[in-house]
Amino acid sequence: MKTPIPEYLLEVLDGTQDGGAVASYIPELARVNPDRLAAALCMSDGRLYTAGDADVRFTIQSISKPFVYALAVQERGLDEVLKRIGVEPSGETFNSASLDPHTQRPDNPMVNIGAIATHALVRPDATVAERVEHIRAGLSAFAGRELELDLNVCSSELETAFRNLSLAYLVRSVGGFEQDPRGIVEGYTHQCSLLVDARDLAVMAMTLANAGINPVTKERVVDEAVAQQVLSVMTTCGMYDATGDWMTQVGIPAKSGVGGGIIGALPGQVGAAVFSPRLDDVGNSVRGVQAFERFSKDMGMHLLQAPPLSRDVVRRAGVRESNHGPVHAIELQGPLRFSSTERVLRRLQDIPEDTNGVALDLTRVSSVDDVSRRMLMEGLRRLRLEGHPVYFVDPKSAIPDRDLGDGSYPTEAESLDELGLTGLA
Repeated sequence: MKTPIPEYLLEVLDGTQDGGAVASYIPELARVNPDRLAAALCMSDGRLYTAGDADVRFTIQSISKPFVYALAVQERGLDEVLKRIGVEPSGETFNSASLDPHTQRPDNPMVNIGAIATHALVRPDATVAERVEHIRAGLSAFAGRELELDLNVCSSELETAFRNLSLAYLVRSVGGFEQDPRGIVEGYTHQCSLLVDARDLAVMAMTLANAGINPVTKERVVDEAVAQQVLSVMTTCGMYDATGDWMTQVGIPAKSGVGGGIIGALPGQVGAAVFSPRLDDVGNSVRGVQAFERFSKDMGMHLLQAPPLSRDVVRRAGVRESNHGPVHAIELQGPLRFSSTERVLRRLQDIPEDTNGVALDLTRVSSVDDVSRRMLMEGLRRLRLEGHPVYFVDPKSAIPDRDLGDGSYPTEAESLDELGLTGLA
């Protein structure tokens, strides 16, 4: 069977309406083909789906900002970065000369003044060329292939970089960095001139959504906590002064660039990218925004849409016969998070006193977070203290640490049948 997903992506692209204009303040960008249109989705296992001009490369521009921010946080630590750059929405245009009046920091790393300060935090003692190469290699790791620079776009931007130079001098004047502002702007401009296509952006987005692990290369690019920090700032600041509209209508952590790209990263599920060069008044791709609105509506991608985890976690529960008498068996499924595990504890709480044991089957559980692990093991410990034998089926090691909290462990097996639980009582 041929998957229908590429045809769906093409249907979404065909349903978008043209509008806006290409970025004209950078001469080289003003000459791009305004009719290019592409979409790409990257799944958590690295599978890619594309439609349209997905092989056409364009400069990454401001979509580089979250990834360089990730490099800075990974290298310097979050506390050190927060001393220099905030995480609050600015409420102003992306190139505004704005500092927090109290802290003298840029409001966030997604606007130009904050991105320039972020660039300066990466390898602060390196030369311009060394820092540029380090950032190119870092973003290449996010993309899963070696990225190249568009030197024509870079030169064109540098010729008109007066605004960014003024922002760099402003940050330097308040001690935001120690380097020469001209070198920082030169490096930042190179950063924005890296060439990507829609496939690259989808993989980069999925790397953030995949807790910092590239889904294609399987390489850990940044720590999970770093990826979470970046996604958090993208959620509140990634779409400039249209972020509020974006989060209510689309609801996906995102970042746009004046080259026409938009990325969206839905944690644990998908990395998405759309490319269309015509921009709206705040600098976001017109057709890109429309495509993401359709994705969110069709696929239920809004971050705040409540999943049915807590209702569906118990696949089956009942009393089974054993050589020692009836045993209460509970089969679980899906990812275990706090709300779903709370449902399991309710089941454990209702175990009858005359039950000759409790068996918990995690064969179909896909993942367990730390709080759920501790909740489950504490529940089993209390059941055993009440006199119930405790059995544990976890052939895929969804819970590697099975200590009940006192140095003891439940009786383990590969299946309920192996425990001698042959059928419902």
